[in-house]
Amino acid sequence: MVGLLVPSGVASDQSSAAFFRKLTDERRLSSIIDFFNRRTDGTLFFPDVYYRFKFCAYVAGGSHRQFKEISFGFFIRDLDELKNPDRVFAVSPEDIARINPNSRTAPIFRTRRDAELTPPIYRKFPVLVDRSKGGEVKVWPVRYATMFHMANDSSLFRTRKELEEEEGAWQVGRDRWRSASCDWIPLYEGKMVQAYDHRASDIVLADQNLFRTGQGSELTIEDHENPNRTAVARYWIEANKIPWNTPTDWCIAIKDVTSITNARTTIVTIIPRVAAGHTLPVIFPAEGLSNAPEHLTRATYADFAFLLTANLNSVVLDYLARQKVHGNHLAWYQIEQFPLIPNNGYRRQFGSQRAEEIIRKAVLELTYTSNDMVPFARDMKYVDADGSIKPPFAWDERRRLTLRAKLDAIYFHLYGITDRNDVRYIYSTFPIVEREEMAEWGQYASRDLCLAWMNALNAGKPDENIELPN
Repeated sequence: MVGLLVPSGVASDQSSAAFFRKLTDERRLSSIIDFFNRRTDGTLFFPDVYYRFKFCAYVAGGSHRQFKEISFGFFIRDLDELKNPDRVFAVSPEDIARINPNSRTAPIFRTRRDAELTPPIYRKFPVLVDRSKGGEVKVWPVRYATMFHMANDSSLFRTRKELEEEEGAWQVGRDRWRSASCDWIPLYEGKMVQAYDHRASDIVLADQNLFRTGQGSELTIEDHENPNRTAVARYWIEANKIPWNTPTDWCIAIKDVTSITNARTTIVTIIPRVAAGHTLPVIFPAEGLSNAPEHLTRATYADFAFLLTANLNSVVLDYLARQKVHGNHLAWYQIEQFPLIPNNGYRRQFGSQRAEEIIRKAVLELTYTSNDMVPFARDMKYVDADGSIKPPFAWDERRRLTLRAKLDAIYFHLYGITDRNDVRYIYSTFPIVEREEMAEWGQYASRDLCLAWMNALNAGKPDENIELPN
């Protein structure tokens, strides 16, 4: 046997995935106990090491030893926790292979309950992109892309001052410019968006900062209520230099910079036709998927993009994502291994409506709140009898909270998590959301609304008027 103290990345980093996979496949791994360097009382296990550093006690055997299960413990802060069966528990190599079939890295379970709730989901639902058998098997025909790198492509970027003084440009809309040679469109960054909100923040310049000169400034409720208000970028790019690889004038975008200690970890929205930096990677439709089901090869982007957006933004998916994310970025190899509801799962009926129909209406209302999202509304067929686009939905904080809770309730049903104590537990793993909602609404509003919606959907009443009490 060998026991080592090594960085915790030996179990969870992509760079060490081949090593970890070999150990688990050969059943030579006995235990990995992951420690946070700062103890609960504030002292450090290793005083000369950064307090947030994570290391693990790694124990493995030789080629003649085999272990049926691996003992795991994560985010351990005190040695007494090792005696707690809720904090140290067994996970089988088979479940590791199901949860992370491509990387075969270890899932990050904080408690035994996580280790019990999670594997059944992966036994029932496929991951977004499964590479475990050599090729690619995709739940949805998509392709991940980054348009521009904020450092490497900076020569293409122009500030407002540079547009006016160097390019001779003039403003043709709140976020669009034109010069004699071309049009200029804004460069969106991750800090500008939130879930179902492509105009969450302006970028303001803080020239006194040596690093991170562009800071987010949140739009107010009054800003959001104005359908002509757009988020203000700090850079613009020539329109003809944007690698826009979809026939639609909108696409899915994912907030890259994240953490499991943030309020939410997986944050996805629909953005209009703009440029996007590497902190806001996008998902385009893929073409020519020979191994995709026929209905997916024929599908248009609008047929499934709203479902993928809703699935990725659901609280149950975010809970599962937090078992993979171990740094400050949401990497594509992690997203590929998220378990998603496949197309046939959305045929489930809730009363007279299919899940797909309910989700479509909710995502449209949450997303189409400004005039720059007219192309999305058109592709979602939100039109009058004469074919003209209907006006954007009014921005209403209470209404949006209710719609998101309704979507979460649907996904709890679709994932088969219907025990109300399990639902409450999953919501408890988002303590910042709970604190913020308790302060604003006097209750854990999204959880309570979700539980109410779960009952209404189960009763076949998807159009009930469920609201927070005033």
